Amino acid sequence: MMNRTYLGSRVIGLGHFQPEKILSNHDLEKLVDTNDEWIQARTGIKERRMVGENDTVVSMAVEAARMALKDADVATVDLIVVASTTSQNRTPNVASRVAEALGLERPGVLDINTACSGFEYAVAVADQFVSSGVSERALVIGSEALTNFTDYTDRTTCVLTADGAGAFVLERTEEPEISPVAWGSIPELGDAVVIAGEPEYFSQNGRNVMRWALTGAVKEAQKVLEKAGLTIDDIDVLAFHQANLRIIEPLAKGLGAKDQIVIKDVVNSGNTSAASVPLGLSKAWHAGELPRGGRTLLFGFGGGFTFAGQVIKLPA
Repeated sequence: MMNRTYLGSRVIGLGHFQPEKILSNHDLEKLVDTNDEWIQARTGIKERRMVGENDTVVSMAVEAARMALKDADVATVDLIVVASTTSQNRTPNVASRVAEALGLERPGVLDINTACSGFEYAVAVADQFVSSGVSERALVIGSEALTNFTDYTDRTTCVLTADGAGAFVLERTEEPEISPVAWGSIPELGDAVVIAGEPEYFSQNGRNVMRWALTGAVKEAQKVLEKAGLTIDDIDVLAFHQANLRIIEPLAKGLGAKDQIVIKDVVNSGNTSAASVPLGLSKAWHAGELPRGGRTLLFGFGGGFTFAGQVIKLPA
């Protein structure tokens, strides 16, 4: 049996991309029976981004990847893992299209679809490949075009959905800077969040999602900390799935957050499913709002019904 040294991985780059088109709450007032006050009171969202004619899941993923790779040699990437639930092609997968656009030769390419927890699943998978020595450097991306699957006659869902992408670059390191993942699923809630029908539209049982988010999410996020051997007092940044500000804030409170920075990008970016955690985190990182080397709790949950999280260190 071959000997293998297990090391760890770390995040060395973050990137993001959002389409130029902004869809404000006042814009939605012209499309459906709603208003700015109603939307903000229930979701905290003021505006969201929407794909333009030339924006796709692939193109947004590529742009987020290029930003994340500014401090890393793209040629050294030998694994691409993309999380998306809105890819419109069954094959080739998004990761292979990203590899082609970046000019990479023979990287491993893998797509993951666990909806809103997809990015955390993707980080966990990439971390295992890098830590075990299979890969040297990995590109992990969340990219979504949810507005392509939005029913603009349904005021309960069209106020939420948005588009964008976020990315991490992971590389091997002797001292692990990404904790073991804590993940799972709740099969009986599998239909609580779906993209289905003819035409295919995003829909959800908002009450069931909110009920779980305010109870089960706290317990599962706490398990992430326990697996990392940490407490909330060891954490600098909380980066949850940007589903709804009325979920993000109670989740932080339920974990006992005090002085931690809580990512609240949902206010200006809406719900971008698997892209929301890296998108919000990268925007705050590049704006200089986050501490270098800061311990960050990632936690995603949603369609499927799935959840996942880990603790990472931001680049130092």
